[in-house]
Amino acid sequence: MQSISLLSLVVSDYDTAIEFYTKKLGFVLLEDTILSETKRWVRVAPARSDGCGLLLAKAATDEQKSRVGNQTGGRVFLFLETDDIARDLSLLKANEVTIVRGPSEESYGTVAVFADCFGNLWDLIEPKR
Repeated sequence: MQSISLLSLVVSDYDTAIEFYTKKLGFVLLEDTILSETKRWVRVAPARSDGCGLLLAKAATDEQKSRVGNQTGGRVFLFLETDDIARDLSLLKANEVTIVRGPSEESYGTVAVFADCFGNLWDLIEPKR
């Protein structure tokens, strides 16, 4: 059996990313290990999730820095599934997270798009049950 355990998300600053993901989105900081003077191993994941998490990777080169906030050329990059989109949208708005569009009803469920503190686009999806 195989599974994807982490996705690497290039960020400009570890602490800014940790603050956003834990305070604004309610994710859990799973690990923050110092590897060198400039590199840390930082993992976050949604609370009460047993699925894939994010590795927050600080951009180290000019090429990596150019990708911060736009790793997919402007497309939605990450997908956060919820059992209550109204509740989670209220939390995002209360935490001043940028809602880009939605919510809207789609064939697969209700979806809204939000941006993280770096500009990466996320779909927040409540699937049809």
